[in-house]
Amino acid sequence: MFERLRRLMPSHESVASNRWLRWLGPSVLHPRLFHLSRRGVATGAAIGVFFAFITPIAQIPLSAAACVVLRANVPVSIVATLVNTPPTFGPVYYAAWKVGSWVLVEPADAENAPQMLARAAPEAASAPAVPASAAESRAPQAGAGGGEADVSWWARTMQGVQSIGKPLLVGTLIFSFGFSTLAWVLCNTVWHWRVRRKRRRRLAAARA
Repeated sequence: MFERLRRLMPSHESVASNRWLRWLGPSVLHPRLFHLSRRGVATGAAIGVFFAFITPIAQIPLSAAACVVLRANVPVSIVATLVNTPPTFGPVYYAAWKVGSWVLVEPADAENAPQMLARAAPEAASAPAVPASAAESRAPQAGAGGGEADVSWWARTMQGVQSIGKPLLVGTLIFSFGFSTLAWVLCNTVWHWRVRRKRRRRLAAARA
């Protein structure tokens, strides 16, 4: 299994030549961050899974930076980010929104789903269309005060967060912490099982 894991992991050279990781400098190339130790592998897997769910962009640079800080295995972390890729973003974040809605006791139907999840919602096709007049009334007016160009960066960011919705944010946090913890426990369990199996084999060979 570990030989297969080594083949899947990016090499030292590929990490060094990755343009998204150059900003980390030589720190990301430290040999300690490529060593296959129990703690490094488990922590790297947990970091990769965490960033795979918490954000749909910059997953690899963020996970690599966290590995530098926490001294985790960088290649394992990069591979772990693949648990959530663009083809799975829609279903995963729709499920996260459903979970967040359940936790916050909010309606979880297609009408209340954030616009970014409309295509992922199974009920979206049967949901009533929003009248054009209503959509126009919701759109920001670019009249007085200089229009949208005068809106501060912070205000635009807050509008984006509000459009995503609290249920999606809560569900995403639950997925990120829950699955990263599961990855950490699973890696430690497999590692300990592998060590015990090797020990049993050595004892059996010594007795033979």
